[in-house]
Amino acid sequence: MKTHLESMSVVTETKQQMIDITPQISDCIAASGIQNGFVGVFSQHTTAVLLVNESQTALLEDIGNFLGRVVEEGLPYKHNSPLFSDCTRQNATSHLRSVLFNNSVLLPVADGRPVLGQFQSVLLAELDGPRERTLKLQLMGE
Repeated sequence: MKTHLESMSVVTETKQQMIDITPQISDCIAASGIQNGFVGVFSQHTTAVLLVNESQTALLEDIGNFLGRVVEEGLPYKHNSPLFSDCTRQNATSHLRSVLFNNSVLLPVADGRPVLGQFQSVLLAELDGPRERTLKLQLMGE
């Protein structure tokens, strides 16, 4: 069995953003030479998470609006208060929204490509940008 570890950088442009990273994952798989196995994608950040869903503009806007309703801006979160936290970013909403998702996804690889459903993509959900984000991709297989 062969393994391959790769780093991937994603530069985000706004505070909250959904980015389809499926093409970059596919490129990494192709470069690894692994034809059949698994790829694990891991976000090294607490406010940038991963999900598998449809990469359709209206749906991505709906997800953003949903997050805004579930975790409201402007509430007196302790993480934003210097009395309770040393964080100066005022990003409690970003951390709270991130708990709704995962920091990693695991995908099968078949014939040198990630196995996804017809409408599925791997999305990076930026919740506290703009920033440069680092993802680790671990491939295992033959």
